[in-house]
Amino acid sequence: MSKPVKNLIIGEYKKRFGDVQGGVVVEIRGMEATANNKLRNDLRAKGVRVTVIRNSLARRAFAGGPLEALEKVLKGPNAFVYGDRSVVDVARDIVELATASKELELKGAILDGELFEGRAGVERLSKMPTRAEAQARIITIALSPAKKVLGCVVSPGSKILGIVKEIESRLEKGETIAAR
Repeated sequence: MSKPVKNLIIGEYKKRFGDVQGGVVVEIRGMEATANNKLRNDLRAKGVRVTVIRNSLARRAFAGGPLEALEKVLKGPNAFVYGDRSVVDVARDIVELATASKELELKGAILDGELFEGRAGVERLSKMPTRAEAQARIITIALSPAKKVLGCVVSPGSKILGIVKEIESRLEKGETIAAR
């Protein structure tokens, strides 16, 4: 391949992956064409894209950026899987598809510059909470003590309200209420 063509491909990688902060590297070698098309269509329906990459050109395009750590797993035929959603969601989708397809090899993933190497790394990433899930957990934890305090404050009032309602219902029935 000539140098101008390589430079065009590197430029395309920089343009395509310039805003991407994370993704998953997979090997799809040995996968039948129909299975490969089904995989790509299933992922595309979820907003996830699959791009076959040339390792040496991808290394040069990723250098100095958030995907630079992927250099370690860029060996052999690779495809880079990324999407508009969280990389954790992408990893969950890929792990689910990899269990169904034995030909799909998980090589690694990257999130915020941290490399998750091999199948175990991608599976570990897929079990992490997404940003929205983590924020929801933090809010729940932060609000939990206030909710308990509010319950303690409201509890005596609700007990008194229950007693008042009981007195009211007995008076409506014409019963007398004895003081204790």
